[in-house]
Amino acid sequence: MRILLVEDDAMIGEGVLAALRAEHPAVDWVRDGVAASRALREQRYDLVLLDLGLPRRDGLEVLRGLRASGSRVPVLVATARDAVADRIAGLDAGADDYVIKPYDTDELLARIRALIRRSLGQGEPVYRHKGVALNPATREASVDGRPVGDRKSNRMSASMAHVWGVSGMHTGDCWVDFSKPVARDFSV
Repeated sequence: MRILLVEDDAMIGEGVLAALRAEHPAVDWVRDGVAASRALREQRYDLVLLDLGLPRRDGLEVLRGLRASGSRVPVLVATARDAVADRIAGLDAGADDYVIKPYDTDELLARIRALIRRSLGQGEPVYRHKGVALNPATREASVDGRPVGDRKSNRMSASMAHVWGVSGMHTGDCWVDFSKPVARDFSV
C-alpha cells in the first residue's frame, strides 16, 4: 500500500507524514505540483493526499491531469480553500473526498482508511485473507478467529506495517511477512 502526500508546507507535511507512516509506512512526499505529476506518472499509488495551493502547478491541474490519464486512484483533497465553490470544483475535477485545513488528524486517517477500503471493493472495515482478519481502525488481528498481537490488549504492535502499518506478524504457526517500503525521490 503506497500513498502519495502532496503538501508544500513543511510543518503540515512533516506532521501528516508522521501520522501516515504510523499506519502506512510506504508514503512518498512531494512539495509541488510538477513533482506530484511526475510521481504519479512514474509510480502506482493506492491513494493521493493532495493540497491544492501548490507551487509550480496548482493541485487542481494535477488532479485534472491524473483523471485525464484514466487513473482511478482515490484522491483526498486536503486544502485551506474552504469556499463552497472550491469544494465543488475539487470534487467535480475528480477528488473522491475533500477536507478543509485545519483538520483533525484522526478524522483524516479515518477518511483515508474509508477511501482505501472502498477502492478495494470492501464495505466492511476488516481485511480478510485466508483466515487472517485485520482491523486497521482498532489495530486488532486474528487468525482463524484467534486473536494475535499483544496478549494483554490484542493490539498489533507498533512495528506492524502494510495497509495500516503491518510489516509482518507471527500467527502462532508461522511468520507472515509483508513487503518493505522503498524510498523514492521525485524531486525535480
